[in-house]
Order: sequence, then structure tokens, then C-alpha cells
Amino acid sequence: MTRLTLGVCISVLWFALPPVLVNAQSVATPRAETPADYPRKSVRLLVPFAPGGGTDIIARLTAQKVGDAWGQSVLVDNRAGGGGTIAADLTAKSAPDGYTLLFPSISVALAPALYRKLPYDTEKDLAPVILVAMQQNLLVVHPSLPAKSVKELIALAKSKPGEIRVATGGAGASDHLAMELFRTTAGINLVNVPYKGQTPGTTALMGGEVHMQISPMASLMPYVKSGKLRALAVTGAERAKTAPELPTIAEAGLPGYEFYVWYALLAPGATPAPIIRKINEGFDRALSAQDVRDRLAEIGIDALGGTTEKFAAFLKAEMRKWAKVIKEAGIQVE
Repeated sequence: MTRLTLGVCISVLWFALPPVLVNAQSVATPRAETPADYPRKSVRLLVPFAPGGGTDIIARLTAQKVGDAWGQSVLVDNRAGGGGTIAADLTAKSAPDGYTLLFPSISVALAPALYRKLPYDTEKDLAPVILVAMQQNLLVVHPSLPAKSVKELIALAKSKPGEIRVATGGAGASDHLAMELFRTTAGINLVNVPYKGQTPGTTALMGGEVHMQISPMASLMPYVKSGKLRALAVTGAERAKTAPELPTIAEAGLPGYEFYVWYALLAPGATPAPIIRKINEGFDRALSAQDVRDRLAEIGIDALGGTTEKFAAFLKAEMRKWAKVIKEAGIQVE
């Protein structure tokens, strides 16, 4: 057989092969993931605090709802420590593919002003996704304190400067910032007594070691209802639905005061916009579900949601607001 004839035979055999054999190589090559495919595997949700706290509860509730809708697990991974910066750093350094997300509280907006040097740039290395929820705080005092209103508390503090002790969860904690905002807005001298978390501070307050505390409603209301603590006001712009009888601090004698603990979702900074949008849509739908809203409302938390752009603007405003408060209070965390 001549070379020409052999070549012709090979060509005929090649074109006669079934399509499945001809395309075998292309079938074996993995197809690049597109936003329409996302998610094709489990998503990791980094929570910067220990299990059982407010952030953890909200994260698990929404993660379950979103995971069910996606048909993929959204796994909560608690990485406590560093005031939330450890989990934030892990997220910032993760692959920007939508499979590692950060579920922080207001701490993510406080960190840039609190720490001299962060291992990440909040604005460049973390991408806003959605504002998940907000929770009012409660101003409570020990029943022995002779102050039954915000006005009486401020008057007492002015008459006894440096004598009223306030329990906080440590330097730079959200309740510490709430107290500092109250102190500077009212122009009074309060003593910060830091504890290793808000719960030990509440225990100390009930034991009479300190006089007052400003912490999330969900954790304090049981003690108010049992008479172990006296509630004076809530910290938000409006009265809380779960305790409408309590005035806001602003209407009770301190105009301009407003404080919320909020919870959100962020991704690594370089995550593609279409992936961000799909994650936003998944969590926004979950937060619109009545069962989720009702469950959060039971513990004094308002489900939010909305666009990525809305949260991005809110985050920038919060960072500016708290940078000013932290600077004026002279708070620095090493």
C-alpha cells in the first residue's frame, strides 16, 4: 500500500468515527463555572464570634434557608477572636469565587479605626454583599440605682461624676461604643468596666458590681421581665416592636442618640459582580420569607435585605461615624 493510499484510509477512518469518540477530550475537560452555575458545591460562611451568640443565630437561620433554595449546603464556620478581624482576614485572603463568605456584625465597621494596623484593607479586600438584619440595644440599670428614666440617669451622672460604672464587653466592643456614644452625647463622666464579653458584664450588673449596661435586647429582656434589671430605654430611632412601652433614648431625654447592632454579608474583594449579585439575591429572598422574619422578630431582630449598593453606602457611612466616635473617645486596641 502506498503512503498516499494509507493516508487516505486514515482520513476516511477518522471522519467515520462516532461523534462521541471524536469529542471525548472536550467532554473530559471541566467546564468553567458561570454565575448561572453558582453554587456547584458547599459555601463556607465565616462567623467571627462563638456559637450561640446573636451573630451565630442569625447566620445559621439564614444559611439554612439559602442552602435549601440553592440545593447546596451553606456551612457556618465559627472563627472567633480579634474582635472579628481573624475571620475578616481569612475571608479577605480566600479565593474570590463566592465559596467563602463573611457574616460579621457592626464590628467590621469598627475595626479600621480601632486597630493600629489590620492585615487587610476593609474597603479593598472585602466586598459588600447585603445588610442582613439590625437589633436594638437596651439601656438597663441595676434596680438599686435611683434613676427611673434617662433624664434621671443623666442628672445622677452629672451630680456624681466618675461614680457610675458601666459594664462592657471589652475595649472596642459594640456595647463599649454604645456607652461611649451615650457618654459623649450626654456630656457626662461614666466609668467603663470591661469584661470578657457582654454576658459576664450582665452577670456583674445583676450582682451589683456595676450600675448600668447597654446591650442587645434579646439577651437583656429576660432579666428585665424577671425584675433583676430595670430597663430605661431602647437605643434605636423608633420604639422596639417587642417592647413598645419603652421609649427611645432620644425621646427620653437625649436627642440625637441612635445605636443599632447590625449584621451583614461580605465576600473577598475581587469576587466577580455577577457572583455577588447572585449571593445577594439568594439572601434577600431568604430574608423576605415570613418564617425567617417571624423567627428573628421573636428575639427582637429586624430582618432587612436590599441591594448591594445600598449596603455599600451604609457601610461607608458607619465607618465614618464610628471612626469619629473612637477618635474622640481615645479608644485603641493593640
